[in-house]
Amino acid sequence: MDDQLAGSATKHWTGLPNQLQGLVRVDGKSYYFLGKEMTETSTLLPMSGMEGQWKYTYSQPNDSWMQEEFVEGVNWHTTKGAFTNGEDSPAPNKWTTKDIWVRRTFELDRTDFNDLLLNIHHDDNVEVFINGIKAYEKIGWVNAPIQITLPEEVKESLHKGTNVLAIHCENTRGGAFLDAGILEVIPSSVRIDTAEQISASVSATSTDYFFHAGPVALKVKFTSPMLPDDLEVFSRPANYISFSANSLDTQLHEVQVYLSASSDLAVNTTDQMVGGERLEIEGLTALRLGTVTQPVLQKKGDNIRIDWGYMYLTASDQHSISSTINFNQLSILDFVNHGKLTVEGALPDASAPVQGMITAAMALDFGKVGKKETTDFVTLAYDDIYSVQFFSVNLKAWWKKYGKSTAEMLQAARSDYESIMRAAKQFDERLYKDAKAAAGVEYAEICALVYRQAIAAHKAVEGPDGELYFFSKENFSNGSIGTVDISYPSAPLFLLYNPDLLKGMLDPIFYYSESGKWAKPFPAHDIGTYPLANGQTYGEDMPVEEAGNMILLTTAISKVEGTADYASQHWEVLTTWVEYLAKEGFDPANQLCTDDFAGHLAHNTNLSVKAILAIAGYGQMAQSLGKTAEAEKYTLLAKDFAQKWMDKAIDGDHYSLTFDQKGSWSQKYNLVWNNLLGLDIFPDEVAHQEVLYYLSKQEAFGLPLDSRKTYTKSDWVFWTASLAKSDHDKQALIAPMIDYINNTPDRIPVSDWHETTTAESVGFRARSVVGGYFMPVLKDYFLNK
Repeated sequence: MDDQLAGSATKHWTGLPNQLQGLVRVDGKSYYFLGKEMTETSTLLPMSGMEGQWKYTYSQPNDSWMQEEFVEGVNWHTTKGAFTNGEDSPAPNKWTTKDIWVRRTFELDRTDFNDLLLNIHHDDNVEVFINGIKAYEKIGWVNAPIQITLPEEVKESLHKGTNVLAIHCENTRGGAFLDAGILEVIPSSVRIDTAEQISASVSATSTDYFFHAGPVALKVKFTSPMLPDDLEVFSRPANYISFSANSLDTQLHEVQVYLSASSDLAVNTTDQMVGGERLEIEGLTALRLGTVTQPVLQKKGDNIRIDWGYMYLTASDQHSISSTINFNQLSILDFVNHGKLTVEGALPDASAPVQGMITAAMALDFGKVGKKETTDFVTLAYDDIYSVQFFSVNLKAWWKKYGKSTAEMLQAARSDYESIMRAAKQFDERLYKDAKAAAGVEYAEICALVYRQAIAAHKAVEGPDGELYFFSKENFSNGSIGTVDISYPSAPLFLLYNPDLLKGMLDPIFYYSESGKWAKPFPAHDIGTYPLANGQTYGEDMPVEEAGNMILLTTAISKVEGTADYASQHWEVLTTWVEYLAKEGFDPANQLCTDDFAGHLAHNTNLSVKAILAIAGYGQMAQSLGKTAEAEKYTLLAKDFAQKWMDKAIDGDHYSLTFDQKGSWSQKYNLVWNNLLGLDIFPDEVAHQEVLYYLSKQEAFGLPLDSRKTYTKSDWVFWTASLAKSDHDKQALIAPMIDYINNTPDRIPVSDWHETTTAESVGFRARSVVGGYFMPVLKDYFLNK
């Protein structure tokens, strides 16, 4: 989340560190090219987790309760482990009162400490004392352990023998959690320069960096081979980091490259116990890291990281390579001093787990490097064992359908490298060419930028009957799994490059209704909270929104495939949904739509457009299936609704936000299907009139979503741009979005909800809805088909 690859720690999309580090050593001098020097710690007092012992009370103690000499009375109880009121939190003690006071003693045999950090996870308000001295207080909560530097007076109060950590925590609402420990900072033992980053470029499947490290040029390529027409490779959780080095002068230079992946990548919180292991896999040097407890599919939610399964770092055992699992600073010092990893490591196997961070590290010796490039690569992979729980059945990743073990998958990733890199390059070129033809070079660059984001927020799994399910995670908004109105905006990408993936997004929703588990006459909003797909968890239905989405997406699949066979498999439930829209869709009641962050809205004209076009889409599919009477009925109904819509929504030179709020306006992005699907329910003049009006409402960084606020949803702007009759108008709507991407001050994965006046993110990041950026390409595809 930085302009420079070595400018900050690599991070998870939530913003928490998921640390990778890379160094290049040239003629004995080392340079960072990836990540940043880590603040490393050793554990002075572990967080209690499940075992650490506390004294606690729910009753207000006297004023000396935080002092060392305080004696706990009859109101104080003894227990082990952390405190929570959450059903999903991995803590043994249920805390259901407003206040809790806790005390924990710990023994020290020395006092010559470096800097100390309080390691604490609290929800909500907290005050912390060590040996009676206030160490930390905060109004509010944190959703994961944080580290706070202890004041010098607290550090000076520590003494040999027994010391006391005392905490008061207040739960004001919602969830409750409390746990704490103490860490000691390990001072850095070596200073390392940073390589000069010359350039960076992004394609659909790769990001390439170019560095100068003294007299040597280093190229680093990160490749996620998400090839949509090869589902085994597409779903294979193996990525490549490739290196090329050559001399910048006429001399030969000794070059070694170091790459490490931390246990951060395999934990939810940094207090979890982790272990490492060196694996025996033929042809590979292979290291593995993971949590000790392996809580497979035991937690759900949004702002969390995976803590089950294992992260793998592998390389060829035929090359000059050394490797270790160790504490990060020890590995880096070893590499800087020797150009290789000479120490076997503090963790030769999983029998020596630690609380905190360790790293799997590899050093590749390129030998003497001249003008000709010397190349090598490592594979970074993650096997989650089970990926998703679907109505109580644990499902495995799609790549396992092909019968490969984890070791075989890693071997295949190695042996397939050359062919995969060629295929990835071909796909990158195809995607860029498609997008450039649709809306120009800068638009093509943005499509390349968001491709991996749109894919990575999904998981391809094998369903209970061997079918492909492609589950989205509604990350950074509420954590839902399989959200219909997340599938809807992202659909253009999948319709273009593999509609089977879109079917994999719709099928779980079809199953939910067809099985009777969801009995309402419209689709569910979601099927759970990621990764537990056991039934809708969102607190409110979106009846018109989701019924329209499911019918329109099924119509789009039929259009792409040239047959309504897919629709025929689900005709009964599609009919139930279209009948609902026929009754309730034209003038929607007060309800949420996909833009739920804007709140409830009655008489929503854009939502009405969705319902009308979904009814028409159903008629089109009925015609394709030879159901003439149904086709005629619903096509005529859609045309009748469209005329009524125009009469009721007209507001001078445009159409209003709602039927009853004249002087308002909104993006009618749902109207895009009218021409794309060949429905022709609305006259072309409706879209043309709207586009002309939008051009008068643009801000510096895009067209606002509607007249209520100046923020926008960037995916919808690309849909709206696809309404334009002329290339000039289309480019006029897209250009500010290019400016937004280039100028946003937020160094985060692309936010689809931003302020059009400042380019700042309002909320959301890393979401799959950016697949909607491909709508101009989809329009070209349909028009040229």
